[in-house]
Order: sequence, then structure tokens, then C-alpha cells
Amino acid sequence: MFALSGTLLNAATVLVGGVIGTALGDRLPERIRENVVRGVGLFTLAMGAKFAIDTSNLLYVLGSMLLGGIAGSLWGVDRRLTALGDTLQRRFARGGSSTVSEAFVTASIVFCVGPLTFLGSIQNGLTGDASLLSVKSVLDGFTAIALSATLGWGVLLTIPLILVYQGGLALGASLFTGLLSDLQLREMSAVGGLLIIGVGLKLLAVRDVKVADFLPAIVVAPLLVAGVARAKEAFGL
Repeated sequence: MFALSGTLLNAATVLVGGVIGTALGDRLPERIRENVVRGVGLFTLAMGAKFAIDTSNLLYVLGSMLLGGIAGSLWGVDRRLTALGDTLQRRFARGGSSTVSEAFVTASIVFCVGPLTFLGSIQNGLTGDASLLSVKSVLDGFTAIALSATLGWGVLLTIPLILVYQGGLALGASLFTGLLSDLQLREMSAVGGLLIIGVGLKLLAVRDVKVADFLPAIVVAPLLVAGVARAKEAFGL
């Protein structure tokens, strides 16, 4: 139960924030909604940059992003996630135009991508310490208010995803940490930070980065670190 405490808190804050934002809707002045989203976007950029620059070698990040981006494009990760959102939109929309798909896709990336998701889940799963996920929960709660007020109740559809994805990471934390070195975790965090910057650019409407297509980069990072270590050993470097 302790391993899931942070995940349950995160789901609860998204639920509360989503309900508040949906209830406010158009009653929340557009200027305020836009400023909240921009504020979250700026904070997201800063947080992503903080983690991204902590890499031990920029080549690890570059290689992971290139290989992960190619894999994600070939697998159509962003396209499949968008298709899932469109399916939910057709299923739940009730006449007129709807932003259910956009809300689900945007919120899924914001809530489930990044170093806080991975590192927070690992920490919570191993020690029961939910401090990192508590920070993430506060951020996600305010983000849910802004997104749901702007895009609608589709933000709430991400709650099951948070429970399954984040909870699964927490429950399998001992297996992950047993296989990964500190350097591998560090590079995964740096890659996650770069993905978070992509989310920030999207929130600020600077560039519609297909962040979902780069998700495989998080898995590529530790493999790349291990590969380089093996190569150094083989060549006696």
C-alpha cells in the first residue's frame, strides 16, 4: 500500500483539479486560463531544463533521442495515442465539437512523461517515500484545473492511466532498480527532462512537438549507457 501512496495522491489531485476546472469552464476568464497554462508551461520548461542539463554526457541524450524518436515514429506512438483519444471522443462526445481527444492526449503526456514520474514511482515503491510524487501531485493538480477549464472533462480520463502506469512502475520498482545503475537512472532522468521541455513548448504554443513519439528514448537511454560501458571494456578504455 505504501508503494502506491504517491500514485493514489496523484490520481486524487488530478481528480479534484479536473472537477474544479470542468465546473469553472467558461466562467473562468479566458485571460486567466491562458495565463495559468502559460505559467505551467514556463515552469515545465524550467523543470525539464533542470533535469536535462544533469546528464553526464550530452551524447547519451542525443543518441537516446535520435534512436528513441526513430523507434517511436516507426511504431506510431503519437498516432496511436491520438487514435485512442479520438475513439474515446467518438464514444463519449455528445453532439457539437469536442476537445475530449485533445484533453486526453495532452494531459496524458503532461501527467505521465518525465523524470518525476519515473524517479518518484521508484522512490515510492522501494522506500514508501512519496515526496517526489507529492511535488508532482501538486503540479498535476493545478495543471488539471487549467487544462480541464480550457479543454474540458477529457482530462479526467487520464486517471486510470496514472493508476496503471505510475502504479505499475512503483510496484515493479525493485526489479527496475536492481537492473539499473546510478548512471543509467541519471541519463533516463536527463532524457525525461528533455521530453518535459517538449511538453512545455506545446503548452506555450511555441511548437507542437510530438513528444509521445520520443517516449522510447527513456528506454533507449539505459541501454545506450550499458552498450557504451561494454564497448569501453572490450577496447580496454
